[in-house]
Amino acid sequence: MSDLDIRAAGVDDLSEIVAMLADDPLGAARESPDDLTPYRAAFQRLAGDPNQYLMVAVRADRIVGTLQLTVIPGLSRRGSTRSVIEAVRVHKDERGSGLGTRLIQWAVDESRRQGCQLVQLTSDATRTDAHRFYERLGFAASHVGFKLAL
Repeated sequence: MSDLDIRAAGVDDLSEIVAMLADDPLGAARESPDDLTPYRAAFQRLAGDPNQYLMVAVRADRIVGTLQLTVIPGLSRRGSTRSVIEAVRVHKDERGSGLGTRLIQWAVDESRRQGCQLVQLTSDATRTDAHRFYERLGFAASHVGFKLAL
């Protein structure tokens, strides 16, 4: 995997990122790859926030993976800083190649570099393969999550 580059995403990467977000049953129902307008606005918000890292994995000039890392300062846990990993996607042609592990390892390493004491993520309850993947990487299913759609 030495031919892999993990770098900050640029606005020109959005169509490939959104295509990966939409390429599963959950994403197909909630993403709109044909209209990048809301994604461009979201990208500008992310780009203006120093605690946001929208990353892409690139191999042979092709985007093959993505994730978002958010660093959150806090008061709990004695003033700990934590990070949240979101929107992890690996292109369907790359699944099983170790790319997902490399992306998560990048996020964990960056979290340490940022002084985080905890890395957390959520995964939809239906994504059982993803749950096994995260557990293999040392993550524990320690909490129950709740969401409220607005």
